[in-house]
Amino acid sequence: MTAPLARRYRRLLFCYPRAHRRDELLATLLEAASPGRDRPTAREAANLIRHGLRARLGRPASRTVTTWAVLATIISGIFAAAFAARAGWETAEPLPRTAQTRAMLAELLPGQEFRYIEDAPAMFTIYGGPLRWAAVNDLLFGDGNEYSLSSVGGIVNGIPVRPPQETLDLVRQRLRETGWTAYRPMVNDTSTTLVARRGNTTLTVEVHFVPTVYSGPSMLAEDSIFLTAAFQRATPPAVYPSAVFGGIAGAVVAFLLFGWASRRTVGRHPTRWAVTTLFGATMTLWWAPTLIAVPMMAKHHLDEPHPSWHPMWEWLWQPTCSLLFVAGGGCALLCLALATLPRPRAEAVPTPAAS
Repeated sequence: MTAPLARRYRRLLFCYPRAHRRDELLATLLEAASPGRDRPTAREAANLIRHGLRARLGRPASRTVTTWAVLATIISGIFAAAFAARAGWETAEPLPRTAQTRAMLAELLPGQEFRYIEDAPAMFTIYGGPLRWAAVNDLLFGDGNEYSLSSVGGIVNGIPVRPPQETLDLVRQRLRETGWTAYRPMVNDTSTTLVARRGNTTLTVEVHFVPTVYSGPSMLAEDSIFLTAAFQRATPPAVYPSAVFGGIAGAVVAFLLFGWASRRTVGRHPTRWAVTTLFGATMTLWWAPTLIAVPMMAKHHLDEPHPSWHPMWEWLWQPTCSLLFVAGGGCALLCLALATLPRPRAEAVPTPAAS
C-alpha cells in the first residue's frame, strides 16, 4: 500500500522547489502515515500545496503570499482570456451587406419598407466607426461603453400598415417558417422585442405600440418609429478555444512573474514596500470593476434572452473601465521594473531551481 501513497505524495511535493529536499519530506510523510492508507488526507494535501507554494514563491513564512499569488493569477488569466476572445472574433463572418439585409428583412416582414439600412464599417465600432487611434480618448475617458458589436438593419417610419399585435404574430410565424429559433419576447409598456437566431446570425425586432420620435424636436407623425430590426453575428466558434488557451497561458505567465518578483523583493530589498503598494493598487484596479460587473451581467442575461452572450470583456466592465485596466497594468509593469533592482549584497538569496 506504500507505493500508491508515495506516488500521490510525490505529486503534491511538486509544489515545492527542488531545493526543499523533496525526498526527505516524502520519507517523513510516509513514516508518519497510518498503516493501510493509500492516499493523503484532504488536510495533508491542502497543507502541502499551501506550504509548497509559499516556498516556491520565496516566502515560506508568509501567510498571505499564496492568496495574493492566486488572485494575481486568476485576474491575469481572465484578462488574457478576454484579449484572446477578441482575437477569436476576427474569424467571424462579415455582417450582411445592404442588399442582403433588405432581402432578409423582406423575407421576414413582407410589405414593410425599411429605411436607413447601411453597411457596417466594422464588426465592432465606437460611435458608428471602427476603432482608430483618434478614438482612444473616447475609449479611455468615459465612453468605452460605446465600443460594441455592430449591427445592420433598418427602421419603419410612419403609420403602421397593420396593428402592432398583428405584426408581432406575423414575425413569429415567419421566423418559424424560415428556420429561425425564436426566444421569449420582452414586453414593456410601449414596445415588444423579439430575438432570434439562425446559424451564425442573430436578429432583434422591436415593435412599438406607441410610435416614438426618431430625432428632432418637431417631427411629423410620418417620421415616428413603428418598427426596428437589426442583424448581428453570433459568437464565432473559434472564440471559445481561443479564450481557454489564452486564459491558461496568461495565468501561467502571471504566476511565474509573481513568483519571480516575490523572490526578488523578499527581505530588505530597497523597493519592497513600493512593490507591495503598487501590487495592491493593481489588484484593486483590476478586481474592483470585475467584481461589480460579473453579477450585473449575470442578472442581465438571466432577465433577458440572449441568442449570443455579450463578449467576454464586457463581463469585466471593459472597455468602459479601460482606464482602470491601463492604470493597473502600469502599476504592474512598474512593480516588475522595481523588482529588477539589485538586492543588498549581504541579503542575496539564491533563486530556487524550477521543477
